Amino acid sequence: MEWSIQEIARKAGTTSRTLRHYGELGLLEPSRVGANGYRYYDQAALVRLQRILLLRELGLSLAAIAEVLEGQRDPSAALRTHLALLEQERERIGRQIEAVRTTLHKTERGEQLMAEEVFDGFDHTRYEAEVTERWGREAYEKGDRWWRSLGDAEKKAFLEQQAAIARDYGAAAARGLAPDSDEVQAITRRHYEWLSITTTPGREYFVGLGRMYVDDPRFTKNYDRHGAGTAVLVRDAMAVFAERNL
Repeated sequence: MEWSIQEIARKAGTTSRTLRHYGELGLLEPSRVGANGYRYYDQAALVRLQRILLLRELGLSLAAIAEVLEGQRDPSAALRTHLALLEQERERIGRQIEAVRTTLHKTERGEQLMAEEVFDGFDHTRYEAEVTERWGREAYEKGDRWWRSLGDAEKKAFLEQQAAIARDYGAAAARGLAPDSDEVQAITRRHYEWLSITTTPGREYFVGLGRMYVDDPRFTKNYDRHGAGTAVLVRDAMAVFAERNL
């Protein structure tokens, strides 16, 4: 059995353009190309695409995914590895849900919060490899030392500050405000100052980070849960801020 590129794109929640891009990079070749030039994919291609999408969800770059696929030629073994990682992620998210639920209930009842309950599931060290790949080992170690130096109240305040910024971006997107508007740029300044707590964001870093919010599905999802198009607004606002101030 085989499926057309349009069918696969629709079922996988992606686009034909993305699948063609994967093909150009040698990540996902069609099983055949019809006389009409349409691309078709068989079951083996579907399994390979699933592996690609799983690795993207884990934050790997396309270059890193190519290396993984090259090194793992046994689909069953690779899928077992992915399954284990996904189960770990499901368990971590479950702990986060329970942590937030506990915080909500205790806050509403005026009960004493325990730090272990508040931050259960929020393990920043799981991003070690990704941060090191993107910005270098020194950046990760600096951020790690800073995070571990914080008290429970400081950690909570830091996370709440970022959440407030994201909500305000979402509200601005819902109002249809432009990235270069005074209101959005004021939020972006708060964003920049929040990042400056742990690092000194240069122009290239700040613009690149904004692009990542759109290019990386995890960050896009995090911002767009405040309203569709929020991640794009953040990216464009950060580019404007960098152009004006950095």
